[in-house]
Amino acid sequence: MHYMEIGGAEISLIGLLQAIDYSLYDVDLFIHSHQGELMQFIPKEVNLLPEIKSYSYIERPLTDALRNGEWKIVYGRLMAKWQFVGYLKRKNPKDGSAALQYVARNIEPYLTSLYDYGEYDLAVSFLHPHNYVLSKVKAKKKICWIHTDYSTIDVDTELELPIWLGYDHIMSISSEASKAFLKVFPSLSSKVMIMENILSPRFVLGRSELMLQSEVEKEMPREDNLVRLLSVGRFSEAKNYDNVPDICKRVNALLFDLNTSLSVKWYIIGYGDESLIHQKIAESGMEKNVIILGKRSNPYPYIKACDIYVQPSRYEGKSVTVREAQMLGKPVAVTNYATAASQIKDGVDGCIVPMDNEGCARGLAEFILDKELQNDIVDYLQTHDYGNESEIEKLYKLIP
Repeated sequence: MHYMEIGGAEISLIGLLQAIDYSLYDVDLFIHSHQGELMQFIPKEVNLLPEIKSYSYIERPLTDALRNGEWKIVYGRLMAKWQFVGYLKRKNPKDGSAALQYVARNIEPYLTSLYDYGEYDLAVSFLHPHNYVLSKVKAKKKICWIHTDYSTIDVDTELELPIWLGYDHIMSISSEASKAFLKVFPSLSSKVMIMENILSPRFVLGRSELMLQSEVEKEMPREDNLVRLLSVGRFSEAKNYDNVPDICKRVNALLFDLNTSLSVKWYIIGYGDESLIHQKIAESGMEKNVIILGKRSNPYPYIKACDIYVQPSRYEGKSVTVREAQMLGKPVAVTNYATAASQIKDGVDGCIVPMDNEGCARGLAEFILDKELQNDIVDYLQTHDYGNESEIEKLYKLIP
């Protein structure tokens, strides 16, 4: 794991660590850089290994690595960039998802081995790229995780396949994520197992109560005839936040055309490059309707306060925040990304809307106006358990 900033994979790791029975198992955790709001939620029973300098510069700016004398890491990353440019020219991929794999291959020789920590019964690589655990950790058995929808990204299969082959098992977070992955790597079918992201309702509900709703409403004011939408996640292409201003504008126009007195404000919690989102907000004239709240170490009080939680993603493996919103009893709307139906029963525990901006806006407007459907969904959520701590048994069974 690179760091413990707020993100779906990081929250999923916390859920897994909190589900382990530490009277039976000893756990070492190696994180490249000891930073991020989620560090505080690592269970005290976990042995957090010391940060190793070279690993901490894998994703930091090259200028930082240069200033701190990490010449080999700088060289490896520059070589990766040069090779990746060649890959772009040869293959013309639809995105840059292969870039990290080139970085991993080129810096791997310069990273410190973790063999001094001895041989583990089970080594887990929780987040791509999986080169490091494969080459730097000694273990009787090794497993790794799929957290994304491979039908929506382009990877260098020749570069990745040998890495996947080196693992005993590949854990996928959903059946849809597995199917998409196996379309790209069909030869790996015997290695793939499904283990859902582990989430604890007790943890989510407890965290949602750590902030008074009156404090939340200072940032997300409750107003007559105002519907407060909320999305949580990194500011990345996958989350599709750059289209939120246009969608929000269309939703408000539709509500106006239907002679309703309702209007929408769309709040976004997360971190990353905000420049494109701000640009789109300005282009759409949505400065008063799309509000970037930025990073929040505890997003749950905000999820609890919103009227509808929206996941407008281009693609997902299986969204952690969608399930957290369901645990908090919120009406949820998601775009029709490839794995949406594996997580949402449309019209039962959430609503699936089209991916394109106009279709998404129409779907959201209809959902906003259908209070009966929203209430039915809330009633359903409040009578169903969205926790799954028992998934940890699948991990136990893999330990030699």
